[in-house]
Amino acid sequence: MRVVVDLNRCQGYAQRRSAAPDHFEVRGHEIPFYDPAAPEAKRSQIERAQHPRPVRAIKVEAAGLSEEMET
Repeated sequence: MRVVVDLNRCQGYAQRRSAAPDHFEVRGHEIPFYDPAAPEAKRSQIERAQHPRPVRAIKVEAAGLSEEMET
Protein backbone atom coordinates (compact mmCIF):
# COMPACT_ATOMS: atom_id res chain seq x y z
CA MET A 1 0.00 0.00 0.00
CA ARG A 2 1.21 3.50 -0.81
CA VAL A 3 0.00 6.61 1.04
CA VAL A 4 0.29 10.04 -0.56
CA VAL A 5 -0.56 13.39 1.04
CA ASP A 6 -0.97 16.16 -1.53
CA LEU A 7 0.69 19.08 0.25
CA ASN A 8 -0.80 21.51 -2.29
CA ARG A 9 -4.29 20.52 -1.16
CA CYS A 10 -3.54 19.95 2.53
CA GLN A 11 -4.64 22.87 4.67
CA GLY A 12 -2.87 21.74 7.85
CA TYR A 13 -5.93 21.01 9.98
CA ALA A 14 -4.29 17.80 11.31
CA GLN A 15 -7.59 15.92 11.09
CA ARG A 16 -5.82 12.89 9.66
CA ARG A 17 -3.87 12.60 12.90
CA SER A 18 -7.03 12.11 14.95
CA ALA A 19 -8.24 9.35 12.60
CA ALA A 20 -4.88 7.53 12.37
CA PRO A 21 -2.72 8.82 15.24
CA ASP A 22 -0.05 6.14 15.01
CA HIS A 23 0.49 6.79 11.29
CA PHE A 24 0.24 10.57 10.87
CA GLU A 25 2.12 13.16 12.93
CA VAL A 26 2.49 16.91 12.74
CA ARG A 27 6.00 18.18 13.31
CA GLY A 28 7.05 21.77 13.63
CA HIS A 29 4.59 24.26 12.22
CA GLU A 30 1.90 22.02 10.69
CA ILE A 31 4.37 19.85 8.74
CA PRO A 32 2.79 16.44 8.10
CA PHE A 33 4.98 13.41 8.71
CA TYR A 34 3.93 9.89 7.69
CA ASP A 35 5.25 6.66 6.21
CA PRO A 36 4.34 6.59 2.51
CA ALA A 37 4.91 2.81 2.42
CA ALA A 38 2.50 1.95 5.20
CA PRO A 39 1.96 -1.69 6.13
CA GLU A 40 -1.23 -3.29 4.86
CA ALA A 41 -2.31 -3.88 8.46
CA LYS A 42 -2.81 -0.10 8.83
CA ARG A 43 -5.08 0.18 5.76
CA SER A 44 -8.42 0.52 7.59
CA GLN A 45 -7.06 3.19 9.93
CA ILE A 46 -5.49 5.16 7.08
CA GLU A 47 -8.64 4.90 4.96
CA ARG A 48 -10.60 6.37 7.90
CA ALA A 49 -8.20 9.32 7.76
CA GLN A 50 -8.62 9.60 3.99
CA HIS A 51 -12.37 9.76 3.48
CA PRO A 52 -13.87 12.44 5.71
CA ARG A 53 -11.35 15.13 4.83
CA PRO A 54 -12.90 18.08 3.01
CA VAL A 55 -10.01 18.74 0.62
CA ARG A 56 -9.24 15.07 -0.21
CA ALA A 57 -5.50 15.51 0.30
CA ILE A 58 -4.84 11.85 1.23
CA LYS A 59 -4.67 9.05 -1.34
CA VAL A 60 -4.24 5.34 -0.68
CA GLU A 61 -2.92 3.37 -3.64
CA ALA A 62 -2.10 -0.26 -4.24
CA ALA A 63 1.55 -1.15 -3.69
CA GLY A 64 3.58 -0.91 -6.88
CA LEU A 65 1.06 1.30 -8.66
CA SER A 66 3.47 4.20 -9.06
CA GLU A 67 6.19 1.95 -10.50
CA GLU A 68 3.73 0.57 -13.07
CA MET A 69 2.68 4.05 -14.14
CA GLU A 70 6.28 5.23 -14.62
CA THR A 71 7.24 2.45 -17.04
